[in-house]
Amino acid sequence: MRPLVVLDAPSNLGLRPPAPGTVPGCYKLAGALREQHIVRRLGASEGGVVVPPRYDRGDWREGDGVFNAAALAGYTRTLADRIERHVRAGEFPVVLGGDCSIQLGATLALRRIGRYGLAAVDGSADFRHTGNSTAIGAAGGEELALSTGRGQADLTDLEGLGPYLRDEDVRLFGMREYDEDRAELAALGISNATVGEIRERGPARVAAEAVRSLEIPALDGFWVHLDADVLDPSVMPAVDSPDDGGLFPGELAPLLRTLVGSPRCVGLNVTIYDPDLDPDGTAGALLTDLVVGAFAEADPDGRERPAGG
Repeated sequence: MRPLVVLDAPSNLGLRPPAPGTVPGCYKLAGALREQHIVRRLGASEGGVVVPPRYDRGDWREGDGVFNAAALAGYTRTLADRIERHVRAGEFPVVLGGDCSIQLGATLALRRIGRYGLAAVDGSADFRHTGNSTAIGAAGGEELALSTGRGQADLTDLEGLGPYLRDEDVRLFGMREYDEDRAELAALGISNATVGEIRERGPARVAAEAVRSLEIPALDGFWVHLDADVLDPSVMPAVDSPDDGGLFPGELAPLLRTLVGSPRCVGLNVTIYDPDLDPDGTAGALLTDLVVGAFAEADPDGRERPAGG
């Protein structure tokens, strides 16, 4: 395992306000996981913070495209600079979000370097675009579409490098069976394993098969995107759009461990957990345990120790 480095990307630019006059609380994710001592438990080095612009949708109205687009574009470039530097240095960035739009920073960074895949562990595909929806606006629900070149050019073609991902290089895990994007994804050849399929075939097996398909000469590696809403709301209620029928911790753990355990995996981001919706911190503690456990190695006596320790 390459040396781990924890980098905060506390951006909430890609989500709609939870209520008038408020801002999404997922920008507190990094701080909450740090309170659970995630850096020490991972045996990671300190990567600091990429400070986002102020959340301000201004006079945006439905039909105007993605809100906060200029701020998102600037933040994506800045975050990409930091991620690129760590990957080129042979380090493994663990990026603490934020909403799912921070994934654009990772995919842009990797596109600068070469051709990389994406393993997205997410309760939804985040594939909303003008070809399938009239509700464009929140990049946190559109980042996969944007990364694959679907959407406005000021986000899909930064530095003339779009698309940042090819459809065939994407693997999705954890969508609900009823997700309306499934038919479109199948037609485009974007691989996806639903919760039911993961449960039926076994999470470690599903992940291992995906890893083998990403460990190919055509790819320089792959990135893992983890959205907390892949978990069932009974254990992870602290997300902006909780949907029943998600994975349970015992299912997510082997899936995540298998993905990040690949020598071709170059980084991970964690998104969407909102501490404002978790007053006792239980969900945040669980999320931290899952991330730490994905990297933990077993001592001879069976206990786990940090990968970097």
